[in-house]
Amino acid sequence: MIKLAIFSDPICPWCYIGKTQLDRALEAAPDHPFDVEWHPFQLNPDMPVGGMDRRAYLAAKFGGEEGALAAYTPIMEHAKSIGLNIEWDRIARTPNTLDAHRLIHWAGIEGCQTPVAAALFRAYFKDGRDIADPEVLADIGDSFGMDGAAILRLLATDADREEIRNRDAAAREMGITGVPCFIVAGQHAVPGAQPAELWAKVIAELNGAAEA
Repeated sequence: MIKLAIFSDPICPWCYIGKTQLDRALEAAPDHPFDVEWHPFQLNPDMPVGGMDRRAYLAAKFGGEEGALAAYTPIMEHAKSIGLNIEWDRIARTPNTLDAHRLIHWAGIEGCQTPVAAALFRAYFKDGRDIADPEVLADIGDSFGMDGAAILRLLATDADREEIRNRDAAAREMGITGVPCFIVAGQHAVPGAQPAELWAKVIAELNGAAEA
């Protein structure tokens, strides 16, 4: 197996688009060689713990409604072009994602990291759930065989907070400035939300190399 490290944030729409494209390629090639690992990268590391009203966040980040519209129009068009329905109107708040990243980390220990990461994207972009809410995070983990009560207890502590912050900082030190970013075999960076066709080509090349 070949490690495919995915650096992302569950509130990043390009990450959701990129994951959707990757998923399509993986589903079309069940013999793919990838062992997927998820790594933290917070888009807003200085976000208040309680998050922000989404309209206020967008206005602050993009300099008003027109700036936000200019930034998000390409995202909306791209999502629509691949048949990905994002329920923008359901997203009331932009959360701090540190605890969501802690959940992804713990899911990795328990062998359900990719399903949990996928569920966080769906919860935020389709259901409009607050993925900073401990109850929401525990519910998501519980859905994939994790112990919801244990998740709540851990979230009430500082367990692995520093670990996530350090890994986020390490990603930036590696030169990652935006997400999604995919690292193949620890050395080849594939930045951005790449189309399924590109991943199909990568998988074919890797499988061909393995057979040679």
